[in-house]
Amino acid sequence: MVARPNKEVEALLQEYADLLAITGGDAFKARAYEKAARAIGGYHADVSRLDPQELRKIPNVGKSVADKVAEYLRTGSVSAVDEARAKIPAGVREMTAIPTLGPKKAMVLYRDLHIASVQELADAIHDERLRGLPGFGPKTEENILHGIGLMQASGGRALLDVATELAEDLVAELSKLTGCRRCAYAGSLRRMRETIGDVDILVAAEDSGPFMEAFTGLPYVAGVIARGEKKTSIRTTKALQADLRVVPPDAWGAALQYFTGSRAHNIRTREIAVHHKLKLSEYGLFDTESGERTASETEEEVYARLGLPWIPPTLREDRGEIEAGLRGELPDVITQADIRGDLHTHTDLTDGLATLDDMVAAAAGLGYSYVAITDHAPDLYMQQMTDEKVLAQRERVRRLDGKHGKTRVLHGTELNIGPDGDVDWPAEFLAGFDLCVASVHSHFNQSGEQLTRRLVRACENPRVHIIGHPTTRLIGRRPAIDADLDAVFTACARTGTALEVNAQPDRLDLSDEHILRAKRHGVRFSIASDAHSVLHLEHMRYGVGTAQRGWLTKDDVINAWPLGRLRRFLQRRV
Repeated sequence: MVARPNKEVEALLQEYADLLAITGGDAFKARAYEKAARAIGGYHADVSRLDPQELRKIPNVGKSVADKVAEYLRTGSVSAVDEARAKIPAGVREMTAIPTLGPKKAMVLYRDLHIASVQELADAIHDERLRGLPGFGPKTEENILHGIGLMQASGGRALLDVATELAEDLVAELSKLTGCRRCAYAGSLRRMRETIGDVDILVAAEDSGPFMEAFTGLPYVAGVIARGEKKTSIRTTKALQADLRVVPPDAWGAALQYFTGSRAHNIRTREIAVHHKLKLSEYGLFDTESGERTASETEEEVYARLGLPWIPPTLREDRGEIEAGLRGELPDVITQADIRGDLHTHTDLTDGLATLDDMVAAAAGLGYSYVAITDHAPDLYMQQMTDEKVLAQRERVRRLDGKHGKTRVLHGTELNIGPDGDVDWPAEFLAGFDLCVASVHSHFNQSGEQLTRRLVRACENPRVHIIGHPTTRLIGRRPAIDADLDAVFTACARTGTALEVNAQPDRLDLSDEHILRAKRHGVRFSIASDAHSVLHLEHMRYGVGTAQRGWLTKDDVINAWPLGRLRRFLQRRV
């Protein structure tokens, strides 16, 4: 099966946008290709099946972009991109990621000294070959070397839970200081991106000095990158960079909006501001003629002055949220308070760490109306599940049902979707479970056709209620399986099978982009912790954040429903 090409096209257009920026090309043109790349990457239909006229119906895709997409789909390459690549070695693009070095300086280094990689740049600095270039004195060399070291030591982006824990620690420490009016984290972490490059912390205070001093003196500081009156950057012992910005209290809302981003979203809000004869910055909204500040203290008033409702941070990616806000159609996205239960948890009967009693008690402690225990089925041989074990567990579940306050306990299982789409137990045995999650745990390298048939067949099994971690990915360790997900989404919508948003931070599977596509097909979802310990139940927050990024509402999510409605959904499957 040919892989869905939307991501290939998205990567190609994004690369072209980057090449335009590096060569100092038209900034508007570069931004246009960035927008087109995002639009195609998130588009629900397979672009290889669209003709040029249909391509131009995709938001932000004009004739020039559509022609390049058609050229790529027809020939496997795009001449304009090839020409841009020929001018700029890949190593030059890598150099732009070095802290303190931007596209312009990278191009100067390449043009004047033919430096085309990070290693060549480091060697040139050690050989003092940069000394003759304007703007490249000893201090600049020192900063670049420091930046190279930081980039190499970072080890890439951090998982969401790692960054969240660090950010919450930083906020807690800085909030204790006298003079702190407000403190919060911003950036991609506030938007709940699946991986985080660095942590942005904002403080509202009159005097920045005490906060910068305290920030650099925290016990998990591995080094100070830069220190200033308004911004200080540190490298933490978790190999993550953290940036602290202190802003005037009356600019809090504008600063929080600005530093939350994303860049694409902020470009759109600034464009709207210009249309209203305003200027938007981290200090507020200002009248361009009088210079008077018209909004700044809260995000709500900043957005209101732009004619928009407050937009949840998780939606701020320029994926249609601005247009929806202007139309009054912004979704009321699901929140953690909407979650009524967890439908995928494990105990020490298989590979969990906690007992059944402890897992149920912990779920009750979270205020859940219900929790499903879904230990692994026998085809995952290492778990040594048997009919006798699971039936004995069912008896214990029935005894616990309603014994922890008002929390009801459902008895389920996580089935294994075999190579042909079969599941572990026969239909008559599965009928005894309250719900069945079915997941792929092996044979990840089957062909695309085989994987697609396998998942579709599982969807068509009337005893399967939810497809667990549907793409099987492990972030940074294992890619998603090569299945035709649109075919799977269509099958789920047709059969009434829910798709899981697995909240484990190294899974977040489905991803936000897959959720957006599946939602367009009319699929229902389950946000589940896949908890293997009591602490894992708290991972639900990451699943909720991912679901928000996929524009889900509580009506889309079956475990945000009352138990009666959930039971009717489960029973309708058989």
